[in-house]
Amino acid sequence: MKKQTIWILTVLMAFTFIGLLFIQIFYMKNIVEIRYEQFTQGVRQSLLAVGQQLEQDETRHFLEDEVSRVESQSIYAQRLGSALPRQEGVKLSFTTSTGLEADLTIKGDMSEINKIQTGGSLVGQHFQTMQDVYRSHYLYQKGVLDDVILNIISSASERPITERADSALVRKYLRQQLDTLGIDVPFEFAVVNRAGLVQYSSAGYQPGADVDEVFTQTLFPRDRSQRLFFLKVYFPTKRDYIFSSISFMVPAFAFTLILLIIFVYTIIVAFRQKKLTEMKNDFINNMTHEFKTPISSISLAAQMLNDPAVRKSPTMLQQIAQVVNDETKRLRFQVEKVLQMSMFDRQKATLKIEEIDANLVVYNIVNTFKLKVEKYGGHITADLDAMNALVEVDEMHFTNVIFNLLDNAVKYRSEERPLHLAVASRDLPGERLEITIADNGIGIRRDDLKKIFDKFYRVSTGNRHDVKGFGLGLAYVHKMVTELGGTISVESELNVGTKFIIILPLSKN
Repeated sequence: MKKQTIWILTVLMAFTFIGLLFIQIFYMKNIVEIRYEQFTQGVRQSLLAVGQQLEQDETRHFLEDEVSRVESQSIYAQRLGSALPRQEGVKLSFTTSTGLEADLTIKGDMSEINKIQTGGSLVGQHFQTMQDVYRSHYLYQKGVLDDVILNIISSASERPITERADSALVRKYLRQQLDTLGIDVPFEFAVVNRAGLVQYSSAGYQPGADVDEVFTQTLFPRDRSQRLFFLKVYFPTKRDYIFSSISFMVPAFAFTLILLIIFVYTIIVAFRQKKLTEMKNDFINNMTHEFKTPISSISLAAQMLNDPAVRKSPTMLQQIAQVVNDETKRLRFQVEKVLQMSMFDRQKATLKIEEIDANLVVYNIVNTFKLKVEKYGGHITADLDAMNALVEVDEMHFTNVIFNLLDNAVKYRSEERPLHLAVASRDLPGERLEITIADNGIGIRRDDLKKIFDKFYRVSTGNRHDVKGFGLGLAYVHKMVTELGGTISVESELNVGTKFIIILPLSKN
C-alpha cells in the first residue's frame, strides 16, 4: 500500500473517531447540564414548599389557640349559647387583608325554629331577629380574626425556632417534597440564624460544605430581619446522582476510546513496518550489489587460473591468490552483516557461550584493525589494564561487537584532525569488566544519543556522503551486549569525540 493511501485513510479514520468522541462528549455534557438544572429546580421547589408548609402549620396553630380563647371569653358566645339553636351550626369562610384564609364554624341548637308555626308575623319577626344575631356575630368574629392575624405577625417571631420548625418535621417535609419530584437522594440539613450560627442540624451535616453545593431557603420571611432563620440543605451524593444519568454512555465512550488507541497504535505499527520493509529492501538491494563485486572478481580469477600461461607465472598466481583472499574477506564481512540483520528477527539469539580472555581478544582485534586506521593517517592505542578479563561470551559475536565499534569510529572520523582511537579495559567492583572505545571523531548530537541503538537509525553526517551503512551496526552491538548479560552506554560531544562503554560480568569459574 502506498504511503499516500495510508495517510488518506489515517486522516479519514482520525476525523471519524474524533467526531464520534466529540458527539459523545457533547451529548453527555448536555445530559449532565439538563439533569443538574432539573435537580436544582426540584430542590428549590421542594424547599419553597417546605417553607410554606411550616408557615401554614404556624398559622393554624395560632388560629386554633386564639379563636378558642376569644370564643370562650366572648359575651356573644354566651348569648348565643342561650338564644341560638344547638343541634346545628353555621360555617363561615373569609379571607383577611393579609391573604390568609380561614373557616369558622358557629354551633348551636336550632330545633326551636321548627316548633314555631309558619304563617304569622311572629315567625317573620323571630326569623329577622335571628338574621341580625348571625350578622352581628359574623362581623364581630371578623374583627376578632383581624386582631388575631396582627397578633400572629407581631408575636410569632418571638417563639423559639425549635418550636416553630421542629427538626423531625422539617426532615419529614423535605423527604416528602423531594420524593414527590422523584429526587430520591440522601440529604443533610441545618437551620441557621442571620449570623450563620447553627440552631440545629442533622447528624451528618458539615458546616464546611462547598457553598455552591448548599441550597438555602428563608424560613418565615415575614419575620423581622433580625429574627430571620434559614434552612440550608446539601446533598453528599449529588454528583453521583447527576452523573448516573450518563452511566450508560460510559461503556460506549470507553469502547470508542479503546478503538481510537488501537487505531493509533495500528497506524504507528503500519508506518514503522513500512519503514522497516523499505529499509530491508534497500539493504537487500545494496547487499546484492556488494555480493556481485567480489563474486565477479573471484569468478574472473578462477577463469584466469584456467589459462596455462597464467599458471606458469608465479607472480600472476600470487596476485590472483591475493585477489581471491581479499574478495573472500569482503564476502565474509557481508555475510556477517546479513547475520546481524537476522539477529533481529529472532526473539533470542543462539549463542555459543565459552570462557575467553577479553584482553586477548581485544588485543588481536586492535592489531588487525591497525592497518585500516593507519590507512587514514590515524593511530590506535590499547591500554588493557584489567587484571581479570575472563568473561563468558560468544567469541564470534563479541568480536563483531568490538569490530563494529572500531569500524564506526573510522566511518565517523573528523576530516579536520588525524584519527585517534583508544581502547582500554579495567576492573570494576562487583566482579565486572569495563571495556571502553574512544575516538576524536565528529561526535554525536544530544538528540541522536537516545536513538543511536535503534534499529535502522543512522546519525546524520551533514555534508559527508562517503559514510555507508544501514543503521544495523549499533543496534546489533546493543542487542548482543544485552544478550551476553552486559550493558553498553555512550558519551559524546559534538566535534570532540565519542566514547562507548561496555560492562560485562566476569566469569564465575
